[in-house]
Amino acid sequence: MKKAALFSVILGLVGSLSLMTSCSKKNASSTSTAPTLYDSLGGTAMVSDPANPGTMIEQGRLGIRSVLDSTIFVIAGDTAINGFFQVLLAEVTAGNTSGYTALSNNLTDFVCVATGAKDFTYGGKSMTDAHNPATNSRISGKVGADDFAEFINDVVVGAKKNNLPNNLIASVGALLETLESQVVQM
Repeated sequence: MKKAALFSVILGLVGSLSLMTSCSKKNASSTSTAPTLYDSLGGTAMVSDPANPGTMIEQGRLGIRSVLDSTIFVIAGDTAINGFFQVLLAEVTAGNTSGYTALSNNLTDFVCVATGAKDFTYGGKSMTDAHNPATNSRISGKVGADDFAEFINDVVVGAKKNNLPNNLIASVGALLETLESQVVQM
């Protein structure tokens, strides 16, 4: 699990904050009926969004967003890797939460798509560009293997704070592990 590439997701989306992608609905042209990891994470059942009273949200998206938001807060307190988020942390400290909101939305889009959601798109930077300070002014340095492993620890903490079962934590980690080579650049 420590080798999972969830670190790439968070840092990759820091790079796409300026793009502020939305949850665009797209036509469901797929006829596949096999359950996806997104389905296992809650799927398309509509539930009330506790962060936006009166708004409905797919249960899978809500669960993913909850885990990722918790993970962002865990990372903010982790001095081993929060230095990568200097721009974001400075904004939040100054009372500007627009970057945090964008990160949460973009990261949620990314993971929703990566786990098989049909109703969302990800429009952020490629993982390579998002993790390269030369192409992303929001990242404060290149990511090393130790940084990547530390992030995984933080993701597990965020997932456990939301009672995500271990088998789903492992499934998401395995899915995202393929991005490690695009993220670790030193």
